[in-house]
Amino acid sequence: MLFFQVVLIVGYIYAHVLTKWLSLRWQLVTHLVFWASALTFLPLSVSESWSYDASSSTAWQTLKLFALGVGLPFAVLSANAPLLQAWYARSGGPSADDPYFLYSASNVGSLLALLAFPLLADPLLGARETSNIWSVGFVIFGGLLLISGLVTVRGANTFAVAPTTDVAYSTPKLKHIAKWVVIAFVPSSLMLSFTTKASTDLGSIPLIWVVPLATYLLSFIFAFAKLKRLSVKSLQIPMLLALVLGTVLLTKIVDQLSTPFVFLLYVPVLFVIALYAHRLLYEMRPPAEQLTVFYIALSVGGAFGGLFNSIIAPLVFAQEVEAQLTMILAGGLLLFGKGPITPRALAFGFLASYPTMYAAGVFGASNPFDDATLQTIIVISMLIGAFALFRNHPASIVVIIAALMLPVFWDKKDSLFQDRSFFGTHKVFTTGDLRLYQNGTTLHGLQFESEFGTRPTPQSYYYPKGPMAQVITSEFGRQSDSIGIVGLGVGALSCYKLPTQEWAFFEIDVMVDRVARDPSMFTYISECAPDSPTHLGDARIVMAQTDYTFDILVLDAYSSDAIPLHLITKEAVQMYTERLASDGVLVFHISNRYYDLSAPLARIADELGLHMALQRHFLDEDSEYIGGNHSIVAIISPDEARIEGILADDKWKPVLSDGRGPWTDDKANLLSALKWLQNEK
Repeated sequence: MLFFQVVLIVGYIYAHVLTKWLSLRWQLVTHLVFWASALTFLPLSVSESWSYDASSSTAWQTLKLFALGVGLPFAVLSANAPLLQAWYARSGGPSADDPYFLYSASNVGSLLALLAFPLLADPLLGARETSNIWSVGFVIFGGLLLISGLVTVRGANTFAVAPTTDVAYSTPKLKHIAKWVVIAFVPSSLMLSFTTKASTDLGSIPLIWVVPLATYLLSFIFAFAKLKRLSVKSLQIPMLLALVLGTVLLTKIVDQLSTPFVFLLYVPVLFVIALYAHRLLYEMRPPAEQLTVFYIALSVGGAFGGLFNSIIAPLVFAQEVEAQLTMILAGGLLLFGKGPITPRALAFGFLASYPTMYAAGVFGASNPFDDATLQTIIVISMLIGAFALFRNHPASIVVIIAALMLPVFWDKKDSLFQDRSFFGTHKVFTTGDLRLYQNGTTLHGLQFESEFGTRPTPQSYYYPKGPMAQVITSEFGRQSDSIGIVGLGVGALSCYKLPTQEWAFFEIDVMVDRVARDPSMFTYISECAPDSPTHLGDARIVMAQTDYTFDILVLDAYSSDAIPLHLITKEAVQMYTERLASDGVLVFHISNRYYDLSAPLARIADELGLHMALQRHFLDEDSEYIGGNHSIVAIISPDEARIEGILADDKWKPVLSDGRGPWTDDKANLLSALKWLQNEK
């Protein structure tokens, strides 16, 4: 998101320079030259020479990869929203004096593309087909661009001045530009914050990111459309209600009510606040001859939102506080056009915040009313009353919102460790005798604190009766010389290591390795495999660069809510088998809340001539007592006899392909593995 926002700035600045320094004819010629240059990037692809470097910044490498892959084509495309509006303003066409409505049309196209890609292109087309079709579209776009430019050249050569604009200046002053940037920052940051908040609290539900982004685009469509009844004034009451609901959603009250229904409430909150902000921008728009400066400011504000949420916040804050900070700024949108902030308004807000803070449980007890639903209703009612009372003094409203957000910034007393990395939040905490490690909503592992100082017993998915333990502790497992583990977690499996064995771990997140190897947090690695190396980086890339030969290779990267799809394609599995001994075994841990990966794996195994068995393991009372978990594990091997030997245990079942095409690097439809879709079939 940050990449596209930054390149958008580049495109908008380029459009501004063109319209200010060149004639219409040379604008058209220059833009077509850049379009032709962008053709050299087609078809879109990633260079085969590119590889991930775990020792360098993941964020920087990602941005660099995007720039080399799609940088120039997207820069050319991003310039078109302001450039074509500037051309239309000089074309003599209908409404040429106020071309901002075209921004609404532009976002309709963005919304349709956003929905069409995961729902149509991804299921029906492969990456190569998609790239080829996009390339054809980009060529056609060049022809349409030429036609648009020629129509403009034949029209009027001066900008028409919009008589309806509320901005009475021809050259924007710095304070006006600063206001546009700040206003544009709020919905951008809030959209990204709500995406992170929802995926953290509820899990990375498939396509969960589409909903906030679609809502964000929809607000642009309505805000910049010529809707006479829509105005900042008409949106004031919906805005106040959205601030009330958004504030309550971001307090710890909702921790007691976290359900999928709660996520649905984020959608109207985001839409109303984004609509208010974008309509405010629309009403502050300058005359048509300054629209390129206006759009540069909007893009800068949006990019600041991406920069804050993607780069700055993870570095500065150990917890996810972006949503709370942005909600305070959202309240500040009410201040525009309301005059100076007075000490009296701040004092009123400070006094009014106390009873609301008590009702929300800020002062100690999380729920002073003994019922979360009742508490929520009371807090919402109090906020509605307070916001209605101070609707003409928005500074008071901002103070109340800020007061309710304060507890989020306090250190959580139940956390032994809490931090963030590029890949999400990390938290180590204790419940009873259990030490737990949580990454986002995924439980990475647990250990009994009573076993600190001794050789600990693996727990969770890895407990002694579980299927992964069955394989590693089997006769074949004990005779194995080399074992590889993709996905470190807390390192629980390492305590099945024998002194004669060589083990190696592969982990993409350096913070996971740091937690697993710190004996003050977990002691599996320090007690059982302190000398076994961890290879940092994307497992598929790093493993391809090693010369290991494993007897057993455990792939434990699929239990989180977000599946790393590139680790479960035909090409990936083929590379894994190349790192196996001839009678070796791949062990796939595929327990997952949303996806059933057994069928895709069976298709890959069949395509590659491999053999597969599966165990759906459910707990009995004894295993539940010692901290075990349900798990689903698949084993694949090029040696049919090895699988037949495992099938002698009736806990394991053979798995055959359904005959469909396997997932490949070119085409893999993750949605087809959704459990609810498979249940319908």
